[in-house]
Amino acid sequence: MGDLDGRIALVTGASRGLGAAAARALAAAGARVAVTDLAAPTALASEIGGIARALDVTSEADWTATMDWIEAGLGGLDILVNNAGLWLFKPVSETTLEDWRRLHAVNVEGVFLGTRAAIPLLAARAPKWRGGTAIVNLSSVAGIEGAAGATCYNSTKGAVRLFTKGCAKELAPARIRVNSVHPGVIDTDMGRVLIDDFAQAQGVGNNEVVASVSAMHPLGHLGEAQNVADAVVFLAGDRAAFTTGSELVVDGGLTA
Repeated sequence: MGDLDGRIALVTGASRGLGAAAARALAAAGARVAVTDLAAPTALASEIGGIARALDVTSEADWTATMDWIEAGLGGLDILVNNAGLWLFKPVSETTLEDWRRLHAVNVEGVFLGTRAAIPLLAARAPKWRGGTAIVNLSSVAGIEGAAGATCYNSTKGAVRLFTKGCAKELAPARIRVNSVHPGVIDTDMGRVLIDDFAQAQGVGNNEVVASVSAMHPLGHLGEAQNVADAVVFLAGDRAAFTTGSELVVDGGLTA
């Protein structure tokens, strides 16, 4: 028996990295999982016994259609994981308005649109579970403290952090819990892009950056996608029944 037996989950940005890890972990815990990305992650869906669909998280129409699709295909929704996101490493003086709008469209508006679209389905199934239903928003340690060169990213992840807290209070009467997860530097494709960007900016090799970034985490190494996926599974289920509006930091002590 898994912690999430009988539950239905939707994960955005699931084609790789944290999204794929979260989808696998939710399925392993017993949930039926729908996975989405700009291109439908059909291979992952086949692997975990789920269903897949293409979803542009910045499209209101796509979100409406996706809610209809998951209700028809799986019978509703218990867990929404807003994971889709973009990274940008650029000084604020060089950040264009287009950069700013694109990052906020995906990282912030995508979370808003997904949350709003999912509320009716989540509310309908909340009475089935001791801990109600759940939204888990992927933020970042960059949503807690600033980072030079990542000001636009800071803005988006800070917005997700406080949007989460506001929704937690607003949706509590419907028994929908809303929490955010704040990873440190995780060894994923996006994490490696971050490493590449830092190496280029500092004019050093990637191995040097990996060593220095690892040392910034008191535990002495980069995180793994599974570390974050485990946090998502916890927040999604009844073990977190009294947890809402929280920020679960998974950063090896980086922000401590």
